[in-house]
Amino acid sequence: MFEFGNYSLSAIFSVSIILLFLASEVGHALGLRAAGEANVTTLEAAILGLLALMISFTFAMALTRFEERRVAVLNEANAIGTAALRARLLPAPQSTESLKLLREYVAVRLAITERIPSSSEMSTAITRSNQIHNALWLQASQVVAKDSGMVPTGLYIQALNEMFDDQQKCLTAYSIRVPNIVFFALYGIAFVAIGFSGYSSGTEGRRWRVPVYTVSFLVALVILLIQDIDRPDVGFISVSQQPLIDAAHAIASYSEEF
Repeated sequence: MFEFGNYSLSAIFSVSIILLFLASEVGHALGLRAAGEANVTTLEAAILGLLALMISFTFAMALTRFEERRVAVLNEANAIGTAALRARLLPAPQSTESLKLLREYVAVRLAITERIPSSSEMSTAITRSNQIHNALWLQASQVVAKDSGMVPTGLYIQALNEMFDDQQKCLTAYSIRVPNIVFFALYGIAFVAIGFSGYSSGTEGRRWRVPVYTVSFLVALVILLIQDIDRPDVGFISVSQQPLIDAAHAIASYSEEF
């Protein structure tokens, strides 16, 4: 099955421009054969309005997913920071060991955001994250075995639970994209709208290439922007990982104090 995510943004943009220009040329050629038809301009305006509505709808979907990823990163960073703060309240040696594990954990989470990981690298990182989860839980269990009534331990376990949950939420937010069927519908309406603009210009015998080609370029550019927002791992628009970086720096300073 065709997946837009398997192709680079530059390739998609180039092909979109070519196909939109081709649609306008075909539409214009057909319009020349049907010169003098009535109500073509009205129909052209209606189709372009439908295209604008579809672009707005798709843009809203992509922007919502972008915001979900941004919030997920912030929540995960906060959960890691809270767990690290509460780990300092644990007795030794669990406090030191837990902070070491948390330092590695945030490093693993950051490593997969510094570049585009392959599927095997992503799988390895998730596996290592889960191993650290188990190790952190083991450290907490050892403290509980010594004294189950310690309030700091209960708070730390709560923070760990939130951190575990937030990792899954973050991974899920990064995996959710605008469905392919929406992009197919968007491109289909765009081709029809641009083709009909060429058709309308052909029936009326007016100059058309500059305005129609300009609209085609802008439509392809807006669709490119939507796809850029929808891709968290490539492109010009990406979710800032600064909250995780700040959490890593904070945990490093905690470790130095112990």
